[in-house]
Amino acid sequence: MSTRLEESDYALKPYERPMILGSPASPDHPAPRRYAYFAIGCLICITQGLGNGLVSVNLNYAQGTLGLYSDEATWLTAAYFMVYASANLVLVKFRQQFGLQRFVTSLLVTYVVFALLDAFAQGFWSAVAVRAISAISAAGLSSMGLYYLMQSMPAAKRMHGMLIGISVPQLATPLARVLSPGLLETGNWHRLNWFELGMAVATLAAVMMLPLPPSERRKVFEPADFLTLAVLGSGLALFVAVFSEGRIEWWTERVWLGWALAGSIALIAAGLIVERCRINPLINTRWLGTREVARIMLIAAAIRILLSEQTFGSVGLLTLFGMLNDQMITLNTIILIASIAGIVFSALTLDPTNPGKPITVAAALIAMGAFMDAGATNLSRPENFYLSQGLIGFASLVFLGRAMVIISSRMVLAGGQNYLVSFVVVFNISQSVGGIVGGTLLGTFQTIRERFHSNELVQSLVMSNPVVAAQMRAGVAPLSQRVIREANVLAYNDVFLLVGVLASVTVVWGVVIQWLIWRRREVSPLVLLQQRIMKANQEQADRKSPE
Repeated sequence: MSTRLEESDYALKPYERPMILGSPASPDHPAPRRYAYFAIGCLICITQGLGNGLVSVNLNYAQGTLGLYSDEATWLTAAYFMVYASANLVLVKFRQQFGLQRFVTSLLVTYVVFALLDAFAQGFWSAVAVRAISAISAAGLSSMGLYYLMQSMPAAKRMHGMLIGISVPQLATPLARVLSPGLLETGNWHRLNWFELGMAVATLAAVMMLPLPPSERRKVFEPADFLTLAVLGSGLALFVAVFSEGRIEWWTERVWLGWALAGSIALIAAGLIVERCRINPLINTRWLGTREVARIMLIAAAIRILLSEQTFGSVGLLTLFGMLNDQMITLNTIILIASIAGIVFSALTLDPTNPGKPITVAAALIAMGAFMDAGATNLSRPENFYLSQGLIGFASLVFLGRAMVIISSRMVLAGGQNYLVSFVVVFNISQSVGGIVGGTLLGTFQTIRERFHSNELVQSLVMSNPVVAAQMRAGVAPLSQRVIREANVLAYNDVFLLVGVLASVTVVWGVVIQWLIWRRREVSPLVLLQQRIMKANQEQADRKSPE
């Protein structure tokens, strides 16, 4: 049968209609169509993250091609996350007012156009502008990937689709590291842009061939929405800019960092005040102030800091030894395979009655891998990280997917559509701002510890030591470089120890929560959500039946 479907092809039963404004209907699909939805959903998720992933793991090539300093090259990824953090404030309502098909088509056409412009961008500011605008498309594609993967599952397994949709975009960074050496073998930076363009075109063709089921829509935009976007979006953008550049330019050496941080806090506070005074706010500020959300934000922060061990720690240490992506292909392939295994394991073992237990186990595996890495020396090479990074790659995807599914189920139970935008904002902030902050905090900690170890090593150098005396005669510069390298190795080991300790604390926290749930005989939020969905479907089915 043909896989091309139009909205008129659907004769929706009452219980198949969308439960939330702007989301697709949930009809029962035949198996071939579900397989197609699954493949397209994975393609969307990879496309959404791979463009920025290719840029972020190859900033050194961007410096050479565009003639940039390291702080300038960082703006390429900073501009992306500055926009990505707040883009869904408007995109959610765009989807609710204009419908899914127009939404996804507009996003992908925009993505294709700006990916094409990026392939020809030769200047610094043009490249930054293109990366910023491409973030709008990527932010919208994150929800589209979720919807496609949820459509690929039977009604009873829709939560599995959400778990996979949250997890697959995390494959973008290891996949980008695996693909980059082949794409850059000619030394041409713009081959990355052409590859990104190809992915965008393939995704556009796929979603036009098999669109999502129809959604319900109505006019939802209000003038105050754009005031919130301007104020809150500017605050988040400044916050991302500070944490992107703070470690590079160093916190106390640039006056603009302090002013920008103060301005970001003031703007974010002003945006939240505007929302609190509105009758129909974009963000439910009263919900944001609850203990439940404070716990969610703490979990999200812990997730991003723990996951930063892989993107900053091991890669940073190996880069210190002159290793580039082409010397780490095997390591990154192992991480990629282990991450995929983590997604598969998480999906196959998702138990609504006890969804939190694997999170504790995953945190324990992250702690194990981090403690293994803490024994690195200046002789460590990629093969020394195969096991530890494989463990962390596997555990990270189990940890992230489960935690976010539990959080989303709690939000739906708390208020359904009323909290949809609020949850989307929290989720995107945890993924974008949280990722930047996590990497920056670990990087700052590493720099501080490097200075400490450098001071300790210099003080231990005495001319009475014949080895030191011989190296001093050979030249001060080589000895200084060796001291700096050893201090950096020790500092990275401190980073690994810090992550291991944080993961261990997370394990203890998870065990305590599990014990409290068992003691109170609480029902899992996933079970409650499934019961609510089943009840709503039954009520809708009863209403359509003749009395």
